[in-house]
Amino acid sequence: MGVYEELVARGLIAQVTDEKEIRELVNNGKATFYIGFDPTADSLHVGHFMALCLMKRLQMAGNKPIALIGGGTAMVGDPSGRTDMRQMMTPETIQHNVDCFKKQMSRFIDFSEGKALMVNNADWLMDLNYVEVLREIGAHFSVNRMLTAECYKQRMEKGLSFLEFNYMIMQSYDFYALYKKYGCNMQFGGDDQWSNMLGGTELIRRKLGKNAYAMTINLLLNSEGKKMGKTQSGAVWLSAEKTSPYDFYQYWRNVDDSDVIKCLKMLTFLPLEEIDELAKLEGSELNKAKEVLAYEVTKLIHGEEEATKAQETAKALFGNKANLDNMPTTVLSDSDFTDNSIGVLALLCKLGLTASNGEARRLVTQGGISVNDVKVTDPKAVISKDEIAQGAIVKKGKKVFHKATL
Repeated sequence: MGVYEELVARGLIAQVTDEKEIRELVNNGKATFYIGFDPTADSLHVGHFMALCLMKRLQMAGNKPIALIGGGTAMVGDPSGRTDMRQMMTPETIQHNVDCFKKQMSRFIDFSEGKALMVNNADWLMDLNYVEVLREIGAHFSVNRMLTAECYKQRMEKGLSFLEFNYMIMQSYDFYALYKKYGCNMQFGGDDQWSNMLGGTELIRRKLGKNAYAMTINLLLNSEGKKMGKTQSGAVWLSAEKTSPYDFYQYWRNVDDSDVIKCLKMLTFLPLEEIDELAKLEGSELNKAKEVLAYEVTKLIHGEEEATKAQETAKALFGNKANLDNMPTTVLSDSDFTDNSIGVLALLCKLGLTASNGEARRLVTQGGISVNDVKVTDPKAVISKDEIAQGAIVKKGKKVFHKATL
């Protein structure tokens, strides 16, 4: 089975152009492809993870990935999948996020000489002349066709700013620039990016002639990634500082039964034959497949040592064993206490178990919080400083544990 056929078997490819040529390039390690990442936060999240896995798979087969960091497009904001305009970021914030992305990606993709590239589209987008863009690039785009794109149609009723309307042209120009600079002959993206991606292919052919070798692959990245990358309290981050390895492990350990085999295929490097065996498990036995998924994905992001710690901690917690050393822990300070105690709502927010007092209140009143195995149902309840000093185990629902200490 070639790498292209394996991508299909793993359920990664939703739609392609020029399939015969793409299969030939990918299977023979001749593809130079790019995937874009807009730096809208200071960490990558699970929504990006599928793209990183794809890059790694193709690099292992001899293809050359280009990680395109959207330092320029982030100045505009992608309207895809949004009901309102993205908050504008300062150049300083964007640069900080770019630096964080570079650090995280370098742990996953081999950027040693000749094997991969990491580039920032600010290097060419920020220097473009407006009138020149209108004449040289804008002339190749039909407004009527652009308005039929799904990413714009869903915003037309509530209002689409001219700022965001330019995003398709900017993303298309990225492919054009990468093709000229680095010989990039392929682009990958999520299903909500299809119109933008086709725009890039069309721009290359219009500017450089019909024989220009530019192809587009559309992969089911964003729709699945966004669904997998969100929890009730926000995103699941790849940064250990934002989502601990244990919490990351637990997220995958708790995926829906219907998603576990799909995640194993898309997000791990286990052989398909091994995954097919796990797919035969039913009922409670399916938890074994979830443990494999959680361990393999955590190992990819945080390393084998952290994955083993997270797995041992989970088994200790749910097996009522004593070794809880690796449980996610937050150290409180004296300023967190009033009269030598802290309110349960404030504690939940401090531990990152809830995003607001309102969410914390709902959890408590619904019986979803326990402290040291004692259920807390009064939102006015307080936890003493002495109890925290001894290490208070806060349980959210049935599967989320966190230790508070001094």
